Amino acid sequence: MYNDLKEIVERAWSDRSMLADPAVKAAIREVVEAVDKGALRTAEPVDLEKSEWQVNEWVKKAIIMYFPIQEMRVMRGGELEWYDKMELKRDYEKLGVRAVPHAVARYGAYIAAGAILMPSYVNIGAYVDTGTMVDTWATVGSCAQIGRHVHLSGGVGIGGVLEPVQAAPVIIEDNCFIGSRSIVVEGAHVCREAVLGSNTVITGSTHIIDVTGAEPVEYRGYVPARSVVVPGSYTKKFPAGEYGVSCALIIGRRKESTDKKTSLNDALRDFGVAV
Repeated sequence: MYNDLKEIVERAWSDRSMLADPAVKAAIREVVEAVDKGALRTAEPVDLEKSEWQVNEWVKKAIIMYFPIQEMRVMRGGELEWYDKMELKRDYEKLGVRAVPHAVARYGAYIAAGAILMPSYVNIGAYVDTGTMVDTWATVGSCAQIGRHVHLSGGVGIGGVLEPVQAAPVIIEDNCFIGSRSIVVEGAHVCREAVLGSNTVITGSTHIIDVTGAEPVEYRGYVPARSVVVPGSYTKKFPAGEYGVSCALIIGRRKESTDKKTSLNDALRDFGVAV
């Protein structure tokens, strides 16, 4: 369906002088419009049961090339003023999205009907699915993929991975609960129904240690489905001595029967942990 657009984007990516061509500019803007409407995504699930996703590199290339073809301009909203080259999303009532002042989402981010934006920020290329709440001062970075009925609690930082184009963005799958002030960046993948306790940090290199069995099992940049995760530390030797290094601990699993909208405290209380 988008083969012609993809071909234009790939050629322009190899030869940036083509960005002066009005037809190429129009093609890039058409891609961004499709991302804004949710018809195209920078990454999409291949098999949700197996948590397998594919990155659509050419879509990310189009978003990157959208920046240089846009003109800087002054934008005003009442007493507020900005100077930028990216439009903001609007028509939230028509979209069926509750947007509380001062929620800001850039044009080119898809926000599904039924989502709630508290005073927060959603960047271009991101995908926020239905029933999800982006809570106060939470940020959703460029190209991040947020599933259905996710709660991004206050102050959560979801990183964006626009470049390199081949890299997967941060993915938060359906029914996850991300505790306040948690950080998920560097293309980390949090699988469905997982719970992250407050202040948990998940990066592409974070040691994520499952301590529920007789022996620890370690993951990097990947939180398995229904995991209950809290901040932790492990001891590492340095020339100056032994010191504690931050990690994340999987302390249990949410049961299939657990209410997917259970509070963070309820989920942690099952495992005797207060965060």
